[in-house]
Amino acid sequence: MNGFELIERSSLSPDDGWKLMRIYEAGNRETAEELYPDMDADEGLKKVERDFLDYLDSDFFSESENYYQILSYKGEWVSAVRLYGLGGGLYYLEALETKGEARQHGFAVKLLDMVTEKLKKRGPFRLCDCVHKENVPSIETHLKAGFHIAGDGYDCLRNETKDWEYGFEYEWKEMK
Repeated sequence: MNGFELIERSSLSPDDGWKLMRIYEAGNRETAEELYPDMDADEGLKKVERDFLDYLDSDFFSESENYYQILSYKGEWVSAVRLYGLGGGLYYLEALETKGEARQHGFAVKLLDMVTEKLKKRGPFRLCDCVHKENVPSIETHLKAGFHIAGDGYDCLRNETKDWEYGFEYEWKEMK
């Protein structure tokens, strides 16, 4: 199947959790520098990763409609995204990330394409996301994957609008 596999997880084994953290390593390092500037870089990274995995276990996966979508290429996890199921065919996408050395190869677009194809099999849906207006690579990724800019970033999880973000939507209605 051309080396690509879409992996869906509604929980993570410890091994899978650490595989997922390799995808988020660059962002987690930045977060560690911001939150723990006085801590050793590797120690800060480990703390951020533990907190991330704790959030997934205690909060994210506690909701039955939430799951991770992970793109594997030739057996290696290269890109991932959280998907919150909000009911009625509405989903909120968050934390789209590609492993540092795998960037600029189209993996995030491929992941979003595979996620939307999978959702189409479930019926009509609307998929929303927010992207910082200065995050040009993510904006381009969303547009290539068929999303459109719907206005300023409305975060339907937190019920707030952020004028420094774009709200993206991908909507699919079944053909009758």
